[in-house]
Amino acid sequence: AIAACVKEGLRVAGLPESAVQVIETTDRAAVGELITMKDFVDVIVPRGGKGLIERIANEARIPVIKHLDGVCHVYIDDQADFDKAIRIADNAKTQRYGTCNTMETLLIHAGIAQKILPALSKIYFDKSVELRGDAAARGIVPQIKEATEQDWYEEYLAPILSIRIVDGLDQAIDHITKYGSQHTDAIVTENYTHARRFLREVDSSSVMVNTTTRFADGFEYGLGAEIGISTDKIHARGPVGLEGLTSQKFIVLGDGQLRQ
Repeated sequence: AIAACVKEGLRVAGLPESAVQVIETTDRAAVGELITMKDFVDVIVPRGGKGLIERIANEARIPVIKHLDGVCHVYIDDQADFDKAIRIADNAKTQRYGTCNTMETLLIHAGIAQKILPALSKIYFDKSVELRGDAAARGIVPQIKEATEQDWYEEYLAPILSIRIVDGLDQAIDHITKYGSQHTDAIVTENYTHARRFLREVDSSSVMVNTTTRFADGFEYGLGAEIGISTDKIHARGPVGLEGLTSQKFIVLGDGQLRQ
C-alpha cells in the first residue's frame, strides 16, 4: 500500500515509477540473496526485530545503516535543577513508551536521591510505570522491585523503568558505557564542567544536556523524514535523513595541469 502511494506520487510528478520497487516474495531466502547483491544495492537500512537486524549486520556484503537497541539513559547529577530534572525524567519515560529514544534506565546521584526519587516515583506510579531498582533505590522507595543484572541491558519499550543510584559522574558514565547501546543518553546538571565531560565521554549517537532523550529524532533535528537511527560510526550516525543516504563525488576540471 505504501509503495502504491509512492508510485502514484512519482507518476504525478512525471518521474519513473520504477524508482520505488517492492520485492513481492516473503521468502526469507530472498533476504539472504539481496544483502549480497553489491552490483545492484548501495546501502541497506534494516527495519524490524532485533533478530532480523543482527542477521543483516552479520551476513550483508553491502554497507548497513542500523541500530539494534535503544537502551537510553538519563543521569540526574547532584547539581541538577530539581524541577527541571523532574520534568525531563518524566517526559523521557512517559511521553511515549514504545520508541527507541525512550529512557529505559534512570541514574541518580546519591547526594540528591533521597530528595528526588520519592517525588519521581510518585509520578511514575501514578502513570502505572513499574519500577525496578538497585538496593539503594529500594531503600529509599520500598515499592520499587528488585532489578536484575539483565534489567540494565533491557530495552523495555513498555511502562517499565530501571533505576540505579550512583556515586557520581564517573560511575554514571561507566554504567552507560557497559550497559548502553550508544543510542541516546542525557545528563541533567547546572554544572558546565560536568556537562562537558558527559558530552565528551559518553560515546552515543546523541548525547544531551538538560533535555529529554525523546528529541533524538530526524524530524526534530531538522533532517526531514527519518529513515532510521544509526549507532554506527561510519558514515551516517544518529537520525538518518536523505542527506545521510547520499555520498559525495569530487569533480576536478583541468586543462593539462600536472602535480609537481
